[in-house]
This record gives sequence, C-alpha cells and structure tokens, in this order.
Amino acid sequence: MRRMLFVVVFLLPLMAVGQQVKIPKDANRFTYWQLEYGEKTDTTVITVERVGDVITILTPKPHGELIQGYCQTVTAVDYAADSITVSATYPDSSYYYRTPFSRDDIEWKREGAKYTCSINSNTLVFEMDERAPVSANPLPYYGLNRGVLRTFTRNGQLRLKLAKAERVKEVKSGKEKAESGRRVSPRELDRIMKERLVVTTRIFDHEQICWGKENAHISRGDDKYAFSNIPYDTVLHFAGGTLILKRVQLPALPSHYQHFVELHQQSNGDAYDRTGSVFMVTPTFFEGINQHPDSLPVFVGRDEQRYQGMMAMGDYEPPIELVRFFTPFGVGHFNERMKDYGIDWRKETYYRQEITDIYRKGDVVIGAWIGNYDAGGHLLTMDIKSFPNDYSGSMSLPTSTIMPLFNTCNVLEMAGQNYGKLFATDSLTVTFTLPADAAARLRYISTGHGGWGEGDEFVPKANTILIDGKPVFTHTPWRQDCGCYRDLNPVSGNFWNGLSSSDFSRSGWCPGTATQPVYFDLSPWADGREHTLTVAIPQGKPVEGMFSHWAVSGAVIYNSRF
Repeated sequence: MRRMLFVVVFLLPLMAVGQQVKIPKDANRFTYWQLEYGEKTDTTVITVERVGDVITILTPKPHGELIQGYCQTVTAVDYAADSITVSATYPDSSYYYRTPFSRDDIEWKREGAKYTCSINSNTLVFEMDERAPVSANPLPYYGLNRGVLRTFTRNGQLRLKLAKAERVKEVKSGKEKAESGRRVSPRELDRIMKERLVVTTRIFDHEQICWGKENAHISRGDDKYAFSNIPYDTVLHFAGGTLILKRVQLPALPSHYQHFVELHQQSNGDAYDRTGSVFMVTPTFFEGINQHPDSLPVFVGRDEQRYQGMMAMGDYEPPIELVRFFTPFGVGHFNERMKDYGIDWRKETYYRQEITDIYRKGDVVIGAWIGNYDAGGHLLTMDIKSFPNDYSGSMSLPTSTIMPLFNTCNVLEMAGQNYGKLFATDSLTVTFTLPADAAARLRYISTGHGGWGEGDEFVPKANTILIDGKPVFTHTPWRQDCGCYRDLNPVSGNFWNGLSSSDFSRSGWCPGTATQPVYFDLSPWADGREHTLTVAIPQGKPVEGMFSHWAVSGAVIYNSRF
C-alpha cells in the first residue's frame, strides 16, 4: 500500500534508544520525530508549542507546489477547559470542531509510565513522563493529559518519539485561530477535508442506455465524419441507443494519484443480465461508431464470418477497455414486484475499479455500452475519481504508454458488429513492438459467454497467450462467488432446488459484478523487434442455433526503465 509521506529535514538530533530528553521546567516547545520503521527512518516533524494552559500542535507545511484541496490544520488543546479544537482553513471558508479532551471510553492498562490500550485490534502504548513540570501530548485524542509524551508505539513499532524540549521566545497560542470559522462535528470535518482532496470528473449522470434512440452523427461541412468534431460534455447515443459517449477533459495530475471508475447502474425496464463495457474511444474506432462497423478493418475467419474492428491492424486501434461489468437481473426496476420474496433487494448496482495504470489525462472520449434491446434499458451514472498519495503538486513525473492490441467485446453489437466467435476456428493474432529495455505488461480482460448448460458461460476454458508461436501464459477466467450477489437479482430465474440462476459460477463474471483484469509481463520481449501475440481459447461448438463467444480485450502498458 502506498504511504502518504513528506520528508522534512531538520537539524535535530535523533535520540538513541533509551536516551531521555531533558525537559526544562519552563519548556514551551516540544519537537517529535514521527517514525515509520523504528528509529531508522524519520519522515515528519511534529511540533507542540505551549502558552499557559493551551498547547498548539503543528505539522510543517510541505515545500513546493501542492495539490488542490490541501489544507493545513491547527489543533489547540486547552487543558484548563478540557477541550480540543481543530480548525481547517480554505480560501473560500473555514471549519472547526471542538471535542472534550478527556476520554472515558478507553480502557487503560498502566505499568509505571506506560499506558496501554487496544483500539480496532491495534495495541497502543504511550510512555508518559508525569514527573515533567509541564504537560504536552501531540496525540491528545486519547485523553492522556498529565505529563509529556515521550514515545508512542503501535503494534510493537515505534511511531513517535520526543526529540527535543526547549524554551523559546516566540510562541503564540493557536486557540483563537482554531475557533474561527463554521463549527462542525469531528466526522464532518474529516469528510470535508477528504472530499476536497479528491478530484471528481462526472462522465455520465443518470444516463439511459436502451434500444430505440436515434443515432447521433458528427459531421463537417463536407459531410465527412470527424472525431475532432465531437462536442465537449455532450452525451451522444449510437447503436440504437445502447452505446453512449462523451468527450471530456480529464485533469492532468501528478503520477502519485490513484484513479478509480465508479459506476452506479439500475434497471429501467430490462430484466436480464447484460454485458457492459466502459472504454476510451480511439479516433479510428470512432469511424465505426459514427458510420457502420463494416467501415472498420475486418478479419475474415475460417468460418467465413466477418469480425469488424476487433484487432489492431495498420493504423487502426481498437477501443481501450477501462471496465468490463455485468448488470444483474433487473435490480431497481423490479424490486417492488419481488418485495415479498424475503430478500432486501439493493436499489442499484455499484462498481468501483481502479484504472490508474490506464488513466489518460487531457482530451479523451469515453464510451459506455450495455447490450440490450429493451426500450427502458438501464440507467448509468459514472465518475472518475482521483485520490492523491502525496501532497506534491509537481507534474514532472513519468507516465506510461498504452498500446491497444485487441478487443472482441462487441460494443457495436446493436449496430451489426459480430460477436467474438472466431476462437472456434481461429486464434486471435496481433503484432507488437516494444522499445528496448521497456518495462511492459499486458492488461487482459476475458469473459466467456454461451447461456445454456454446456455453453462457454458455464464451462471453464483455459485462455492461452502465445508469443511468437510459443505458449507463455495461461489464464482460466472463472467466478465461483456469484451467490454472494443474490440481493442484486430480483428477477433471476429460480429453480426447484432453491438455487437461482444468478448463483451459478461463470466464466470470469457474475450478474452484478465487474471483471478484474489480469496482467502478463511482456518485458522479456522489449527488444525493439516485432513480435506476435496470440490468444487461443477452446471455444465450444454451437447447439441448435445457440453459440458460445468470448469477449477479450488486451492493451500493452509500458514505460522506459531509465
């Protein structure tokens, strides 16, 4: 897990183990090292300053350009009034909260100068110097208000240590500053501070994805279609209304941010589990969206069928899939119909998936598709949320390159794009070239379909990845936890034995879930030469008009090692 750290260098001696800092009787400034790995790695300095019965707890403001939403807080502890006041000041407003200092909800075990408690399965140990002539504690929320904190340990690891206690001339109380602004609860202030750090880009807002809407068309004066003519922040409907897209500006952020797609979906009339996909539209794929799938490069299989726009060919790039998701059976629209079934149905499906490695800043076109022929269809809300892991706003940080190779998820299904049935008679083969010594990996998403007993939806099938004709990776997409999502499926088929259709294990998906990508290391083939990549799947044979197919997408993500 990434840690939010700032290294701040001060010319202060780090005290050795067992060495005690002398505390003058008139000390009014206490400096603490905040430690991450015992006493070897110092990260942040915390300063406690004292005026009378009030201490002010200060953390240094990071240097340089800072991220949006950063706020430096002031914490004032009034020993006489038994209160803690925390304030956060923003350019547009100020907030603060006040809470009692004493805590009677913590059970303490005392051994000499050490106080031990357990909170949320964590063992906390505070070493207090109660013989000190003054009191100071940079962690006042636990209610220890007598003496000076010397060390704080969590789960056996030293996290905080007193490094210096001194008398200085210029010390001001932070009490008045900490009481300015609008008063809120501690949890509300915590929520405000976190929300202001998160960068949210709304993509779709309660947008209907259904069958029967008129297709949008973007054209220039000469009536030729143009990717560059897509208007910003306008939702366009294609493929009879089952595919929507929007051109947006994704914010340029430092590479320490983590990016997540958040989807909210509910039925607006469609009762079935459907395949859905969120993707970045490439300029060459847009021609097939705006005209017809037959305008895209075509692969003709041994089965003599045409497969449009599924592989990188020449200058053509398939769509870059961000999230593959599956709607459940009718959540939202059909809840009332099944309200007496004994299950508390959820109101909507919520998907949240990280896309940090495939996030792209700037001018992008985002598409969303749910395959259905229902006039009501589905309602979809989508945000991209970006969370910082550092306070630095520096943009001089490296980014990776994305190379889309294939995508057989037929998001233009309702416009005539074929299903990914080619694996029955062919394998999928593309070429790629990586810069020498690049760090590269294939981001691969695979789900099997064929909705009868022996269809590929319900039979595990190994996906084999071959490089230059040699098998190097194998992945069998399979989900056995579909029964966990029963409360998302009010109109799933139910059987005599008590099982529901939504309970059954499936090839990489469940009704109401998102499919997680898997990764394969391609760095051994980063040598500046052209290589072939092949996907081979033992697809099942059709039965009485029913057929199996596979929705697989793959993009190479790479960056220089140097």
